[in-house]
Amino acid sequence: MRLLMVGGGRHGLALARELVADGHAVRAVTRDEAKRGELEAAGCECWIGDPDRIGTLRYALENVTVLLWLLAGADAEPLHGSRLKMMLEKTTDTTVRGVVYEAGGPFEASGLAEMEHALKTNEIPFAVLRADCADQAAWVARARAAIDEVLQVEHV
Repeated sequence: MRLLMVGGGRHGLALARELVADGHAVRAVTRDEAKRGELEAAGCECWIGDPDRIGTLRYALENVTVLLWLLAGADAEPLHGSRLKMMLEKTTDTTVRGVVYEAGGPFEASGLAEMEHALKTNEIPFAVLRADCADQAAWVARARAAIDEVLQVEHV
C-alpha cells in the first residue's frame, strides 16, 4: 500500500517509520527541501509541495491508496476548507481508496464538512483521526487504526 502524508510533523514521521517498517510505501510532503534527508532516512519518498498550493500536490497522488491529511495543528482555515476541498476533488478518478483526516483545532468543523461532502458527492470514504499529539505513541496507534478503518469500507 502507498500512502501520501500531508503534514504530521514529528508524530507523522514516527507513523511513517512504522508504516515503512511494515512494508508500506510512504510519500511524505514537505515545503522545505532541507527536510528531504530526514524523510528519506525514515524510508519515505520525499515530495516537495505545499498544501496551500494544491497544484503542487496533484501528481503526488499517483498510485496512492490512502491520503493522510494531517494538518490539525495548522491554524489556517483554507487547509481545512477550500484547500482540503480542492485536494479531495483531485482524488476523484485516482487510485485513492480513502482519506484519513486529522481533526482538531478551530477549523475542525470546516474540515469535517468537506469530508462529508466528498463522501456524499464522490463516495470518498474517510476516517477521522482524533488523538493528542503530545502522546506520540498513542497518536501513532490511533493513526494506524484510522488507516485500517478507512480501508475496511466496502465499496459498492
